[in-house]
Amino acid sequence: MKIKEENIRLSGMQKARLFSTPFFASLFLPLAILPLSLRAQHKKTADNKTLASAGKVMSYQDSALVKQLFFSALREKTIENYKLATEMFERILQADPANDASMYELANLKRQQNDFAGSEPLLEQAVTLNKDNEWYWAALADSYEKTNTIDKLENVFNQLIRLNPDRSEYYFDKANALNILKRYDDALKVYDQIEKLYGPSDDLLANRQKIYLKQGKVDLAASELEKQIAANPNEIRYYLALGEIYNSNGFSDKALKILQQAEKLDARNGLVHFALADIYRDKKNNEASFNELTQGFAIPDIGIDQKLNIISGYFPKFPDANAKASALELSRILTIAHPGDARAFAIYGDMLIQNAKYKEAKPVLKKSAQLNDQVYNVQEQLVRLELGDNDLDAAIKDGENALSLFPNQAWMNYLVGVAWAQKKDNNKAVGYVKNATSLELQDKELLSLSFSLLGDCYHELKNIKNSDESYDKALTYNPDNAFTLNNYAYYLSLRNEQLEKAATMSAHSNELQPNTASFEDTYAWILFKQKKYAQAKEWMEKALAHDKENSAVKYEHYGDILFFVGNTDAALTNWKKAKGFGEQSPVLDRKINEKKYSE
Repeated sequence: MKIKEENIRLSGMQKARLFSTPFFASLFLPLAILPLSLRAQHKKTADNKTLASAGKVMSYQDSALVKQLFFSALREKTIENYKLATEMFERILQADPANDASMYELANLKRQQNDFAGSEPLLEQAVTLNKDNEWYWAALADSYEKTNTIDKLENVFNQLIRLNPDRSEYYFDKANALNILKRYDDALKVYDQIEKLYGPSDDLLANRQKIYLKQGKVDLAASELEKQIAANPNEIRYYLALGEIYNSNGFSDKALKILQQAEKLDARNGLVHFALADIYRDKKNNEASFNELTQGFAIPDIGIDQKLNIISGYFPKFPDANAKASALELSRILTIAHPGDARAFAIYGDMLIQNAKYKEAKPVLKKSAQLNDQVYNVQEQLVRLELGDNDLDAAIKDGENALSLFPNQAWMNYLVGVAWAQKKDNNKAVGYVKNATSLELQDKELLSLSFSLLGDCYHELKNIKNSDESYDKALTYNPDNAFTLNNYAYYLSLRNEQLEKAATMSAHSNELQPNTASFEDTYAWILFKQKKYAQAKEWMEKALAHDKENSAVKYEHYGDILFFVGNTDAALTNWKKAKGFGEQSPVLDRKINEKKYSE
């Protein structure tokens, strides 16, 4: 059994013994588990005093029945019929109250059901009846652990040591129990006893140090390690331990000195670099700290998990530029030290995105996906980058490949739908986006975006009914989606339908996202359709002021508005500008040729 300092736990080997079924256990522990009444047949008559004190002396016939019932109970326990086994052991104890083996078995059944309050008295009685059964004492130790009855453990471990003095775990468990009880000097005496029996060890060293530090005896904790360093000058772990003791107790200069010695001995020890980084950071020497980190990150022998944790420590400092740059550089080094680990490329890609290096992030995330295609988030991030870069073919290829592995991911269906919509294949887009709406019922953002995109696609497919219904549904999930409001309003105005509704939606989109040229153009055009020409002129001039692309459509719309406010010459000038910016249509040509508005 190993009892941890904070929470006592039996060792794996002892637990296996403790909970194993002692079926035919007499092969291993002669007579230890047989009912006491059966053992009485092989003992002197004086042993019957115990039975008599329990209530009666068992007859030969009674003992034979108890024996048969006992093995029947074991059989039921073996086939996991615990209820019947429990009843049988209880019947044995009614007939033979001093049957310690049945007490032990019944206690084990109760412990399996976490009934430690019920099992503990049985075990205490069992060890009273049979003081030399190691299994009983081990089970009682486990029970005291579970019920946090730490003060009774010392005696239990004394008994276990008496029965099995060669088992080192019992000594350590006793010392740790004393440690929990804050009987530090007594625990140290047990560690001295262990060292005499088994010699010095790192476990002993570590346990003594914990006690010394709890007692505030930093000098004693350090001196133990200094002795180890003197005896083993090339063992870096002792330098690291001593550095940790010094640094965590306010002796950073001593810690720095001992770790610098370790660095000279083994410059390729990443843990030394990380420990030095901590000390330099505490001393506010950020440059030296980061230099030690980069050296440690470059060493492949240090596991990637520890390095990932260090990088994640920078996240709370975002969006600080220095923190983002540091995390980026460390993650770059990570890919060099661990070129076969997908996690290194995943976090490097993420840090590139955090630093707005989107083009550089794409191949890095692609590499991560190639190394491990079972991480969905990496693949979604990659497709988002490809869409942002307008690399539609790559987005479709990688997105559809991701869906072959993760077909039920709603966001990926939406993203692939976006790519197909931008390639003007609206039928394929509709298929993927409808998948997204059927797979996701809770994410309002995704549902709003999906139904809005369906509205766009159905409009392009001339399916006006489905288009309007999709826009309306999108707005139920997010009434403040400015792009949905603008697109829906614009398409209504083109059809000259529900202009009041269109005007309300368009005005709201401009409130949500002011100074957006396309939104202002939509609102101006709706006002034009409503014959509110003065207001339309005002909003179109705003749109042109904010337009950075010299939109031909906006200039044509402006010309239309100017014609109706009576400024024909200015209207003609803007129609000609629209043509010069690339607008080609018979209607525009007619306006220019006839110098008047035409639909």
